[in-house]
Amino acid sequence: MRTFDLLIVGSGPAGMSAAIRAAKFGLSVVVADEQSAPGGQIWRAIEANVAARSEKIFGAAYRAGEEVVRRFRASKALYEPNTRVWQIERASGNDGWDVFMSRGTTAERVNARRVLLATGAQERPQPFPGWTLPGVMTVGAAQILQKTSRQIPEQPVWVAGSGPLPLLYMTQLLEAGGSIAGWLDTTPPGAFSRSRSKLLAASAGWRDLLKGALWSANLRRRGFPIIRDVIAIEAKGIGQLEQISYRTSSGKAGTVSAELLLAHEGVIPSMHFTQAMGCHHRWNDQQLCFEPELDVWGETSVNGIFVAGDGAGIGGAKAAYTRGELAAVGVAASLNVVSSVVARDDATPLRAKLVRELATRPLLDAFFRPRREIFEPVDETIVCRCEEVTAAEIRFAGRVGQPGPNQLKAFTRAGMGPCQGRQCGYTVANILASTQCRSISAVGFQRVRPPLKSVTLAEIASIDAPASNNG
Repeated sequence: MRTFDLLIVGSGPAGMSAAIRAAKFGLSVVVADEQSAPGGQIWRAIEANVAARSEKIFGAAYRAGEEVVRRFRASKALYEPNTRVWQIERASGNDGWDVFMSRGTTAERVNARRVLLATGAQERPQPFPGWTLPGVMTVGAAQILQKTSRQIPEQPVWVAGSGPLPLLYMTQLLEAGGSIAGWLDTTPPGAFSRSRSKLLAASAGWRDLLKGALWSANLRRRGFPIIRDVIAIEAKGIGQLEQISYRTSSGKAGTVSAELLLAHEGVIPSMHFTQAMGCHHRWNDQQLCFEPELDVWGETSVNGIFVAGDGAGIGGAKAAYTRGELAAVGVAASLNVVSSVVARDDATPLRAKLVRELATRPLLDAFFRPRREIFEPVDETIVCRCEEVTAAEIRFAGRVGQPGPNQLKAFTRAGMGPCQGRQCGYTVANILASTQCRSISAVGFQRVRPPLKSVTLAEIASIDAPASNNG
């Protein structure tokens, strides 16, 4: 069995920065990632796009990843792509952690003294009637296709949602030669009044704010329809998307023809690993999501398990990179590789940098605060796509004996499919909170059980199996 000082899950900005700094401390580091190349979502396929000279489409923030990936490749950290981590458990004798992971059809158990989870964020689940139709996908999924395969839709697309990502994607799509049929802007009314008090504190990030304002202004000049204050969306069609119906906060309703709808309502931390490991979580009322409770180094309530990047709370790529460096310093200090004085001196400028990089976050959270309707979809909406459970079924079960999210799994099977609640967990919790007149923090999130990724019996059987003797 291989043994390392630090195992990092994820090779986005946080995972790479942590690996670079931890390797400089002399730690033995392995980075496991499901993707075939480093970069995470923000810098996905950066090496391939640089080679193809198409990185200019994605802007300066994307191009910044080229140097980071180069340094990561040159570090002494062992990088293992196409690797699925599906279970982490305390090693026998309390000697670090046993990490179970698979590549192809073979699994192995690796021992690590410390584990850093840099699994990033996921798009916020936003079920609405018809969201399971072919032709409906998320903005993030469309951006992945554009970055990894340089594919853009042939037909004009409708975009529905709120937040910086739709602005960025529409800008990138137009730059790549695509076209937009229209934008259903779901940002709730009063965005400026909600965020006005945060403006002064956000001034340190004025360049990022200006960039977003320029995106918005450029999109307004393109001439496609922009419908503001949308509170309800329905995708319609027989076997595939054909129409989109919408309603605004003022009561205006309309229906448009569509072949492709891209939806987005912000991002939330990926927390399935920390949930499965029993780490303490808290409710973030500004970002309307759960996040792990961490100390100043990014260590969770479970000793030896660290979190960095957007999995620690949404902050963006720059903050994720700095959080990765801080976590690496914390890991080194916890292993007595550096003294507390050295760790403090290293961390002081990093903490000051992180404050600046998070300066705009409160303003963005207030401005793009998700609309209430996505948390309480109408009855006919399929909430759990894996098991085809509707909002009406969840509401009915929620009134019988006041069950929590875990009991509801037994009642309805919501959250028991392959995604293990990644796409329905928050909606189930919000419906229960509304039905039972409780807060979302009181309801909590459903329990997550291993394996965290799909794994075959053959893979499990291959763990610690002796090498075959072909001689």
